[in-house]
Amino acid sequence: MTHAKARLTVIDTDPGIDDAIGILLALASPEFAIAGITTVAGNIGIDTTTRNAGRLLAFAGREGIPVFKGAAAPLSRPGPEPLNLHGEDGIGGVALPDPARLPQSRPAVEWLAELLLEQPSGTVDVLALGPLTNLAQLILDRPEAAKRIGRIVAMGGAIHERGNVGPRSEFNLWADPEAAAAVVRSGLPLVLVPLDVTRRVRATRDFTNELAASGKPVAAMVGGLIEAYFESSTNQESRPLHDPCVMLFALAPDLFRLESLHLSVCTESPEEAGALTVEEAGTAVQVAIAVDAPAVLGLLAGRLTAT
Repeated sequence: MTHAKARLTVIDTDPGIDDAIGILLALASPEFAIAGITTVAGNIGIDTTTRNAGRLLAFAGREGIPVFKGAAAPLSRPGPEPLNLHGEDGIGGVALPDPARLPQSRPAVEWLAELLLEQPSGTVDVLALGPLTNLAQLILDRPEAAKRIGRIVAMGGAIHERGNVGPRSEFNLWADPEAAAAVVRSGLPLVLVPLDVTRRVRATRDFTNELAASGKPVAAMVGGLIEAYFESSTNQESRPLHDPCVMLFALAPDLFRLESLHLSVCTESPEEAGALTVEEAGTAVQVAIAVDAPAVLGLLAGRLTAT
């Protein structure tokens, strides 16, 4: 199988079990030339998310990819208490090696701005798996760099689905609604992958067993991560693979249906913080609204069992 020329890619993340699966998928996919990983506080604090990024790179033998520590708190409000949904270490206690190198000393946003200014405009994509604080900070502080982003693909929001931290709010946008609003309003090329899609892409026990039976180290690791995901939930039939959908969209956009929606992000109401509203006054954003779930799961399994 021939692949298109690899796109220079930055992964902005708060690893997290499903972040970890998405990162391992990206590392297994030659379509991504990963320039670096930037971290943000999310389900867990910034020190843990940064360490987890380094641990994943050490496991994958990709220590040459640099990690840059990003925002420890939202733009303009106190950070939420760590939810520890995936355990105290954020990845369900799954055994990973210690990071092979320390994170870089440069702050994430400073490095990202330099990268964007060094590379031809439109050639660097950002895959965003967590709260959008780093990207919002880039837009606010370094707009001349931000406008050079090729495309942002971000997991976040809910359109017709119920939220997961409130009636209409999804965690990544809820964790820093001002940042989400800044990114949506920016007019930068943005694809949102909301709960409407990610809740359709679900790992079953059979899927996990398929990964384990492959005998491949990366597939076995992802199987272990999904097992830890099951242990954190009362739903023992299947678990949604939220963040890997970002990588899956970037790899195979034809397996998703996009709609252009005019969106605004709620920043006023505590009960609706981060909620998306479709309204004429909003900013036009490309939103993944449907997915061929069996096909993307097949793509995920194929990539993980090939390495």
